[in-house]
Amino acid sequence: MGIPIPLRCLLVALLVLSSVALHVAAAKTIDPYKVLGVDKNASQRDIQKAFHKLSLKYHPDKNKGKGAQEKFEEINNAYEILSDEEKRKNYDLYGDEKGNPGFGGGNFGNREGYTYFTGGGPKTSYFTSGDGWQTMGGQGNTKSFSFSFGGNPGASGGNPFGGGFDLGDVFSNLFGGGSMGGSQHGGSAGSARSNTGTSSQHSGAAKIQDVTTQIFSKEISDQGITWLLLFYTPESKGQFVLESVMQDVVHSLDGALRAGKVNCDNEKSLCKKVGVSLGKSARLFIYSYTTTEKGSLHEYSGEHDAKSLKTFCQEHLPRFSKRVDIGQFSFPPNVLPNLPQVLLLSSKKDTPVMWRAISGIFRNRLIFYDAEVHDVSHPLLKSLGVKNLPALIGRTVNGEELLLKDGISVKDLRSGIRELKTLLESFEKKNKKLASNQANKKPSSQREENKVPLLTASNAEEICGEKTSVCILGVFGSTKAKGQLEAVLSEISQKTLIRGQNYNSGSALSYALLDKNKQSTFLSSFDKSGFKSSDKLLIAYKPRRGRYAVFNGEVTLEEAERFVGSVLNGDVQLSRTKQKPVLW
Repeated sequence: MGIPIPLRCLLVALLVLSSVALHVAAAKTIDPYKVLGVDKNASQRDIQKAFHKLSLKYHPDKNKGKGAQEKFEEINNAYEILSDEEKRKNYDLYGDEKGNPGFGGGNFGNREGYTYFTGGGPKTSYFTSGDGWQTMGGQGNTKSFSFSFGGNPGASGGNPFGGGFDLGDVFSNLFGGGSMGGSQHGGSAGSARSNTGTSSQHSGAAKIQDVTTQIFSKEISDQGITWLLLFYTPESKGQFVLESVMQDVVHSLDGALRAGKVNCDNEKSLCKKVGVSLGKSARLFIYSYTTTEKGSLHEYSGEHDAKSLKTFCQEHLPRFSKRVDIGQFSFPPNVLPNLPQVLLLSSKKDTPVMWRAISGIFRNRLIFYDAEVHDVSHPLLKSLGVKNLPALIGRTVNGEELLLKDGISVKDLRSGIRELKTLLESFEKKNKKLASNQANKKPSSQREENKVPLLTASNAEEICGEKTSVCILGVFGSTKAKGQLEAVLSEISQKTLIRGQNYNSGSALSYALLDKNKQSTFLSSFDKSGFKSSDKLLIAYKPRRGRYAVFNGEVTLEEAERFVGSVLNGDVQLSRTKQKPVLW
């Protein structure tokens, strides 16, 4: 008696499965530990170092030798397994990173009337058309096979099962549940397992973010955070070498430095905006602040090794904190702009990296100092109750000095920056509340006393003459603008010390309002149009030198204080007047 057709097909299927299993079992997976030359107990740091060293040695951009390309791919494949904890665990347990013992991470599936099996391994082709068994090209000693039962999927005829026959269906019928493996018609336990840990970012490695115009605008531009940025196109040489070095450096400076890459083929407008043009090679920049409030790009042109790049990055971290001698230090009263002040005490010979990083984030909101201290016997520390180092001390806008925290303990750079950020944000909130209470409590008689005069021909020599070092003019074009400028300048005029210099002594510094509608001739000495398009602005004028600077932005108290302070501290470039300003 003959064997029924369905049973015959089932037996054929099982024979196919047995043959496939034998082929796959025979295929040997290259040991990723041996490829990278590391021990099975190697740490992620050791693995990363080994990968970095070998990838530089065999990278196609640098090594044109025979077999270098294949070796480079082996190195990347090995690193992909060992840098991902899930894949590494699966490899250690099963000899396969996808956790499929004995099958090399392979999958069964059905496509266009053909049943196929894919062996594990990178870049495995898993299908081709044609009748009968076929061996597909694979990599890493893996091979794929397909077998046609004829017919089209979903069509009856030519197949006793009706339409395409899928080996996965055999497993479904035997064990229940969905199809086994990589059918394109839905997921399964096999596919779900193989998808775990497929991210290109491995545990312990720094992420290099894809940067678009929107991300650059919202997360990078003038946000106070230092970024390492790689500009490239898919054809650029050196991209992968630089990415590898970047990951190493950003990992070691995690928290103080972030990393991104810009594809100039996709982001042409961004690359043009920041002034980066590419030739044949990728270019690496750091977006930093150092001591300027505006961020800017600085290109890295050193060796492609982590040590050199890390030194470059550390040199470009923000430097808004002033190093002071604790033996001679006291918080300066009434600084301009009127911002809270903070002092970090640590045993470091230089300003700590985390303090430099945090000073960039709060550069417009706090005034930073730091000092090297090895004991807590200093009178200032004793008076504030500092018992352990490192410690953070603050001075509020109303002159109160207090201990924010001592004995600060952190496990790494990232957690340290997070801890300091939390402390400074809390201190900032306290100061905003104090500043608000101060403004409300100021008596009306004092506000009248601080009234800013209107500059006219009769008082011009007294207020803004040759005896005055700096004359701050609030130029208004409407009643509303006049009121706003008067309130701002009245508040600023109460601040006395600028970097230790008393500018309010005698006639060194004066403040006045100027009606632009009545004094267009005076203003034409600074601007040809007489600032016709502006309703309110600030002019810092030095009569003795015939030089000036203009602030034409939103005149808030904070921005006005910053502008005046910058002028008095010599941080603003001054222009020469067209002629001597004359009031009528």
